[in-house]
Amino acid sequence: MRILIIDDEPIMQDVLGTLLRREGFSVVQASSAAEGLRAFEEQEVDLVLLDLMLPDRPGLEVLKELKAKDPEICVVVITAFSSVESAITAMREGAFHYIPKPFKNQEVVLTVRKGLEQQRLRQENRALRQRLEGLDRMVWRSQTMEEIIELVRRAAPSRSNILLTGESGTGKELLARAIHQLSPRAQGPFVVVNTGSVPHDLLETTLFGHVRGAFTGAVASKRGLFELADGGTIFLDEIGTVPLPTQAKLLRVIQEREFIPVGGEQVVKVDVRIIAATNADLPAMVAEGTFREDLYYRLNVITITLPPLRNRKEDIPALASYFLKRFGAENGKPNLTLSPRALDVLMAYHWPGNVRQLENVIERAVVLSVGPVIEPDLFPAEVLQPPNQPVEVSLPPQGLDLKEAVNRYTRALIEASLARCGGVQRQAARLLGVRPSTLNEMIRRLGIASPEGSGEAKQPANELS
Repeated sequence: MRILIIDDEPIMQDVLGTLLRREGFSVVQASSAAEGLRAFEEQEVDLVLLDLMLPDRPGLEVLKELKAKDPEICVVVITAFSSVESAITAMREGAFHYIPKPFKNQEVVLTVRKGLEQQRLRQENRALRQRLEGLDRMVWRSQTMEEIIELVRRAAPSRSNILLTGESGTGKELLARAIHQLSPRAQGPFVVVNTGSVPHDLLETTLFGHVRGAFTGAVASKRGLFELADGGTIFLDEIGTVPLPTQAKLLRVIQEREFIPVGGEQVVKVDVRIIAATNADLPAMVAEGTFREDLYYRLNVITITLPPLRNRKEDIPALASYFLKRFGAENGKPNLTLSPRALDVLMAYHWPGNVRQLENVIERAVVLSVGPVIEPDLFPAEVLQPPNQPVEVSLPPQGLDLKEAVNRYTRALIEASLARCGGVQRQAARLLGVRPSTLNEMIRRLGIASPEGSGEAKQPANELS
């Protein structure tokens, strides 16, 4: 533990420094307010012993500035016996305790140890809060997700690389953050790289940095994201989009824990845990030769597959409730609820965009709501439509002419749409989701007559096909 002593009296510096070093502490000494504040900024300090009588600034001002820089720093003030009132004022400003002069050595040691113990407890509580926050946005009720979360809790403390798989929108980045915050690296950086959104010619310098003059426009050296993630975790989203040359460099980082910046010669050592994610079929890419097999096995130490929301619908009510509370609070609309009909609609939908789509749907409903209950009319049209049902097919034993069967089915759909639209092609095209010109060509090819039987579907007087 490192202790900073700010006192202008050489004898006090000598006594306190000798005493604390004897107790096993590391000591940094400063003889003025300016020197002490500079030392505090430049070095990691666990506790400050601060004299309230300094030559260049009042000790109370220094205390306020220390607390402004780090509200949780433990400061013990030292004051003359006749200035106890100043010490009490200092405690109101956030000092942990005070030591009056002259002091007893044992009193100093006990006060310092109590202050450091309080500091340790604060750090542990902060770390615990961060680790609990790692899962606070992971909402689930299903047994499938319970098993995944248990796997996360067991895998997080290790330093092994983790591969997250699953469809887009299932929460892979959220899970990666939870793994980081539940790991011993929680105090280190968590760096996110969406490799699919970085142009291939810039990905290598983005990940590994470059030196000045490495390429046109490299007017200064720049550290890469792997170096920025040193001591923490790097999350490589859409890992399947990384080009083969960059894959080779990634493999070196995993194997050797080192890399050379673009255009450089010096090796950079890093200690980084890799969490990769993909919605692609990496084994198939390995078979095709578009993804390195050795890199795949290096990343695939622990695999966690997030299931699509349609396969864990029991999580929908809890997720919807969570998003309602969150967006309700953000928009000044607390205590919103879903009507039974609205929940039925959410449960019936197939959610191709998974949790991210559900989040967007609930946010939209909250923003548009005018009352305390969310009804289905606040949902977008695609959610209100029932999921596509499988087409029932009856195939005759002797088989059929596929082209003729498709033409008959197409003809029936076009005739039904024209009948509904009174023969207006543009409206029928909109109903069928095709261009008017495409529908017109299909009508001519299939020889479809208008509902009135005039031989050709009509156009409204003011519309063109």
